[in-house]
Amino acid sequence: MRLFVLSALVMVAFAANSLLNRAALADELIAPLPFAVIRVIAGALVLALLVRERPRVGWPQWGAALALSVYLVGFSLAYVALDAGIGALILFGMVQVTMLAGAIAAGERPGLRRLAGAALALAGLGALLLPGAQAVPAPGVALVMVAAAVGWGLYSLAGRGAARPLATTATNFALAVPLVTIVSLPWLSAAGMTAPGVALAIVSGAVTSGLGYALWYAVLPALGAVRAAAAQLSVPVIALAGGVALLGESLTPQALAASAIVLAGVALASLPGRPRA
Repeated sequence: MRLFVLSALVMVAFAANSLLNRAALADELIAPLPFAVIRVIAGALVLALLVRERPRVGWPQWGAALALSVYLVGFSLAYVALDAGIGALILFGMVQVTMLAGAIAAGERPGLRRLAGAALALAGLGALLLPGAQAVPAPGVALVMVAAAVGWGLYSLAGRGAARPLATTATNFALAVPLVTIVSLPWLSAAGMTAPGVALAIVSGAVTSGLGYALWYAVLPALGAVRAAAAQLSVPVIALAGGVALLGESLTPQALAASAIVLAGVALASLPGRPRA
C-alpha cells in the first residue's frame, strides 16, 4: 500500500510538471529556456538543503545529468506549442520505447507482446502528427518532445540501481545546472520574465521536479522496470484531464483516438503477462 501511495504521488508530480510548464509558456509568462534554468536551479537548491553528505561524482552521474538536461531543455521548448496532455502523451509514449530499447541493450529479451505494444505506441504517436488530428502544430515540435523523452527514459534507466536516491538526485541536479545554463545562456539576457512565470518555474523545480524525482528514484528499485513503465501510463491521463479542467485545453476526436492507440500500445508493452504454469 505504501509503495502504491508513493508511486501515485510521483505520477501526480510528473503530470503537474506538464501543467505548470504549459501554464507558464502558453500565457507567455516566461520564455522556455529561462523556465528550464530556474527549474533546475530551484530543484538543485532544495535537494542540496536536504542532503547532508558529500556527493559522489563519477561518469554514471555525468551521464544521468546529461540525460536530465536533455529532458529539461526539450520539455520546455516543446511546451511552447504543445498542449499539456498531448505533450505528456508524446513524452511518456516515447519513454516506454526508450526504456524497452535500453532493456534490450542490457541483454533482456522482450517477448512478442512487448515489441507489438511498442510498435502500436509508435503508430499512435505517428497518428498524432497527421493533419487531421490537429494535436501537434508542427512535426518539429513533436521531435523536440521526442528528444526530451529519450533523455527522461535514459534518466529513468540510470535510476534503477540508485542505492541513495535522494543523494543521487541531488548530484544529478547539481551537475545539470551548468549544462542547462550553458545551453540557455544566449537566450537568458533577452528573455522576458514575469513574477508569476518565475514562481511557476520555482514550484516545478523545487517541488514537482526535485522532490518528485528523488521520490521516483526511491521507488524505482521496488517497482522494477516493468511496473515502473506501467505506472507512468497514468501520467498522460492525468495531464490530459488537468489540461482540459485547468488550462481550458480541448481534444479533437482524431487526437483522442490517437491518444487511445498510444496508451493501448504502452499498456501492451508494459503490463506483465500471466505467469507460466
